[in-house]
Amino acid sequence: MSDQALNTAGRPARARLAPRGLATVALLAAGVCLLPMVAVFLASIGGGFDTVRHLLQTVLPRYAGNTLALVLLVSCGTFMIGVGAAWLVTMTRFPGVGLFEIALVLPLAFPAYVLAYAYTSILDHPGVVQSTLRAVMGWGPRDYWFPEIRSLGGAALMLVLVLYPYVYLLARASFLQQSGTTFLAARALGSSVWGAFFKVSLPLARPAIAAGVLLTVMETIADFGTVAYFGVQTFATGIYTSWFSLGDRTGAAQLALCLLGFALLLAMLERAQRGRAKYHDPSRGNKGGNPPVELTGIRAALAMVLCGVPVLLGALLPIVALVAMGLGSEQDLTSARYLGFAQNSLMLAAIAAVLTLGAAIAVGFYNRIQPRSLARGAAYVARLGYAVPGGVIAVGLMVPFAAFDNRLDAWMRATFDISTGLLITGSIWLLIIAYMVRFLAAALGAYEGGQALVHVNMDAASRSLGKGPMATLRRVHLPILTPSLLTAALIVFVDVMKELPATLIMRPFNYDTLAVQAYRLASDERLDGAAVPSLVIVAVGVLPVILICRQVGRSR
Repeated sequence: MSDQALNTAGRPARARLAPRGLATVALLAAGVCLLPMVAVFLASIGGGFDTVRHLLQTVLPRYAGNTLALVLLVSCGTFMIGVGAAWLVTMTRFPGVGLFEIALVLPLAFPAYVLAYAYTSILDHPGVVQSTLRAVMGWGPRDYWFPEIRSLGGAALMLVLVLYPYVYLLARASFLQQSGTTFLAARALGSSVWGAFFKVSLPLARPAIAAGVLLTVMETIADFGTVAYFGVQTFATGIYTSWFSLGDRTGAAQLALCLLGFALLLAMLERAQRGRAKYHDPSRGNKGGNPPVELTGIRAALAMVLCGVPVLLGALLPIVALVAMGLGSEQDLTSARYLGFAQNSLMLAAIAAVLTLGAAIAVGFYNRIQPRSLARGAAYVARLGYAVPGGVIAVGLMVPFAAFDNRLDAWMRATFDISTGLLITGSIWLLIIAYMVRFLAAALGAYEGGQALVHVNMDAASRSLGKGPMATLRRVHLPILTPSLLTAALIVFVDVMKELPATLIMRPFNYDTLAVQAYRLASDERLDGAAVPSLVIVAVGVLPVILICRQVGRSR
């Protein structure tokens, strides 16, 4: 082989080598994501086993039981609502189906704790429902029984109403991609519509449905605002109580390790389900077959009710309740205090969105141009952050950085008689790093989804024109991926606006956000006041939901 051929053969291989700066940023982002998990593990085993034995004898069984019960209730509820609604809007036709297929996504805009505030105002003893019952029936406070909203069942209901869209979206996408031939074959063999659904459509959609349910379970174990407000003791509330109320850092770390182990187990299950999923070309599957079933009469009315109730309870009724509560409150969004809350929330969300998006681009592009074990490992670790609850991330970052700050301060005192205080712990930058760890997986998923549209031939063409990897990224990838990048940044932005446990634990002193203000007012039973910042959070959350709804509309 000639020297020219050798050079030609070697050039693409050299072009695929990742620049050192890109590799450093990608590996650093992955290392930061791994740090909380390692720190929680070391802090928990370094504190001895006396605390573990005490937890086992006191609160751990209750935390584990409540968390497990909540997971079971939420997984069953989101499965039934999400799969049932997805099947109805995909495989049947009834009045308003086009509206319902989009409206069913709206509850994603609500944090579960905001729904908790709204429904407490509606269903609690002084609320409008019980007050009306007492006025109409002439009952006294002890003359009737009414379900307690501030309970484990109430918390599960709030989580089901805001999390079922995860299952709905994935199940609907799977139903749209299924081959019509198999469904028609089942009908030809004598199965009814529902029989074909249970025998054919549901088993084929099992991987997508399982992935959606596992996502809802991970969100459930990470929830703090809802369970804390309803007084349900779970691992999430136990971590916060141990850290702040009891000052037990070791106990908080060991509770965080228990929750981390459960979360990582769920992440592995979700990964395994995704690995076994099979995808079919929808252009082959549904073309000319599997026409939607027309529903009329009672069946159409029942379908409208089944699809309308989740939207009514998960979006419309809470909005009405929050607006009514907010109008009767004394909270002024234009006051200097509230403008400060909004400024803090927007600044944290904007900085975290930019930082997280940059880390996602570095990790995703590094994995594309150099798909070796190190790059794949970095991408895998970066995705784990979504499975780690905010409270665990907060403890995992606070422990090592607090130790670093204390040692640095001691050394500066001994050497220069200068106190440095807490340089990193309690700063907004550590809080932003926690946001990046928590939401990097969401940004990476959106980036990789868009990156799949950039064919490898475009990379080859760029190399043939003498452009290196970074020039290819800047001139080829980023212009094509602009919609995906904007979507990723917006998702992270809104998630940071809603995030509560990590913000409560890690925020600087006297540095509050809209989410913290809403939680504080609700904790003081000032629900009318809590409605005002909650409405702002929901209004911001509607933006990515609109994008999702547009995508859902295009898939039809």
